[in-house]
Amino acid sequence: MKKKLLALVLTLAMALSLAACGGGDAPADSGDSGSDAPPAETQEPADSGDSGASGETYKVGICQLAPHPALDAATQGFTDALNALLPGQVDIDPQNAAGDSPTCATIVNGFVSGGVDLIMANATAPLQAAASATSDIPVLGTSVTEYGVALGIENFSGTVGSNVSGTSDLAPLDQQAEMIKEWYPDAKTVGLVFCSAEPNSQYQVDNVEKFLTDMGYDCTQYPFSDTNDMASVVQSAVDACDVLYVPTDNTVANNTGIVDNICRGVKPVFAGEEGICGGCGVATLSISYYDIGYKTGEMAADILTGKADVSAMAVEYAPQFTKKYNPVTCEALGLTAPEGYEAVTVQ
Repeated sequence: MKKKLLALVLTLAMALSLAACGGGDAPADSGDSGSDAPPAETQEPADSGDSGASGETYKVGICQLAPHPALDAATQGFTDALNALLPGQVDIDPQNAAGDSPTCATIVNGFVSGGVDLIMANATAPLQAAASATSDIPVLGTSVTEYGVALGIENFSGTVGSNVSGTSDLAPLDQQAEMIKEWYPDAKTVGLVFCSAEPNSQYQVDNVEKFLTDMGYDCTQYPFSDTNDMASVVQSAVDACDVLYVPTDNTVANNTGIVDNICRGVKPVFAGEEGICGGCGVATLSISYYDIGYKTGEMAADILTGKADVSAMAVEYAPQFTKKYNPVTCEALGLTAPEGYEAVTVQ
């Protein structure tokens, strides 16, 4: 009996001992809770001091009017600048309207509803669509000749003053007029061919006409409404004039073959930009579209990172201009380029 009682006592003692040990479920290091380290849930990552602008990401939408070497170069320059200045931080959505202005509005409205941080508008129609679609999202244009004309701003001072800025592809129009004088000093008449639906083209033609008139040329404007009457208008200019001038015009740029088929070997065409010259022209005073696209990308990086306010940014212009000629059209007309001209890439 005594043995049984002793065994019962020992059993109860062991049970009480196990209960005392099991009552504490804290981890083995729970005794460190009084140390200087903060609780795990309140600790910040070791690199939390670098979580500012360097780690922020941005969404940028690009609306390009049409596939064209000049516009393509501007888009490439813009993209390269953003990737260089904000590596890995920018999600770029490039879209192309295939030359259709209503499609520009559709693309831009998609960017707005998608909440992009910035819109790049490559050419006048995308710029106009973006300026109409939003007054809050920063909009940067490129390949736009004259922002005052494109946006209907009278007495444009160089700064739009709203959510819009960008870069211009305007080359000095007086120097373009002088280029015609350099090649054809004895010509009498100049036909100015352009699309009447493009206000920037009208602006260029009006100003070039003033310079040419001062030089003694008799100038006539030959506007066409679209590609349906383009060939007939170009033919009329060829029949009536010694020399043709085409400004930086998106419709002509997309249809240089029409002009070339009528003019090659027949009449010289002087162009407002390199792409048109490469397709149908004799010579041009041109800019680098890649360079203005890159500059636009630099402006975008400053806006996205808060270094600049788009409303205070003046429109930027190309830093330099280059005289170029088309060796194929020159050969067809029996022309030799004056000194100082570089050959363009023929389309």
